[in-house]
Amino acid sequence: MSDVRRTDAVLLLVAIVWGSSYLSAQTATAALPVLLVLFARYALSALACLGLCLSRRGARRWTREELRAGVPLGLTQAAVLIVETYGVAHTTAANAGLIISLTIVLTPLLDRAGRSGGLPPAFYAATGVCVLAVGLLMSGNGFHAPRLGDLLMLGAAVVRAGHVVLVGRLTVGRAIRPLHLTTVQTLVGTVLFLPAAGADLPTLVRADAATWTQLVYLALFCSVFAFLAQTWAVQRSSASRASLLLGTEPLWAVAVGIALGGERLTVLTGVGAALMLTGTYWGQAVERAHRTEQRTEKDLTCPSTTRTSTTPTSV
Repeated sequence: MSDVRRTDAVLLLVAIVWGSSYLSAQTATAALPVLLVLFARYALSALACLGLCLSRRGARRWTREELRAGVPLGLTQAAVLIVETYGVAHTTAANAGLIISLTIVLTPLLDRAGRSGGLPPAFYAATGVCVLAVGLLMSGNGFHAPRLGDLLMLGAAVVRAGHVVLVGRLTVGRAIRPLHLTTVQTLVGTVLFLPAAGADLPTLVRADAATWTQLVYLALFCSVFAFLAQTWAVQRSSASRASLLLGTEPLWAVAVGIALGGERLTVLTGVGAALMLTGTYWGQAVERAHRTEQRTEKDLTCPSTTRTSTTPTSV
């Protein structure tokens, strides 16, 4: 498997995991306060990351670059999760997964800010197809006035787009180890949510096995695995392309709703799912061709310049 396809596959797997996270988060927040769920998710993630760091050979200490990137990324990731978790607690899991997909439109706009040479019009046409797909997917369950949860998920999409762009700008071309970076992020989140959740810790200890299963899944799969995989993949791709692949997340949210939540796949939902896949892969192809063209033009302009690899150390 080529490096490009491997990166795409990892991003798609992250989308699947995150698509399933809404039902898990909704179940967990039905049993526990939102801030307690977030603290447990971060604390379990931090313990897992620290264990992985200590079990690895080689340098275990964090570099200055990893700390400089990890602290702000930890703050933005915590902001994404707090808005997103409150949102999913006040709307349906399917709506949460659908609305967050608007990130695919917002990320390219933020990614190109302050840079010369924007993406070609075809890329935005592809994201337009994805927006149409979201509308059709939502109409499959009937339109309704925006609820508090829907508005919070819209805010989460804005914050997540900024976070994805920031991951790329703070890590690409730097010798940053994704595991160490993710560990810093989870420690930042744990420290942030501990004061608010401290009074409810006895409730967490008394939670039943089903709730703990959801918390462990959110921590180990939706946090540790997803954060590591996203950082690793974005370092080898671009924020816009990563956003397009992660934009398949609502499809998996709908799939989990059908398989585990008993929802029905209507005609409009099926058309929306097909359009989402079409728009995602069309946009991916446009972005890839555009990036290749830019590299070729750069090489032709500066043929004698030695290019230094910016591929960082992998996990």
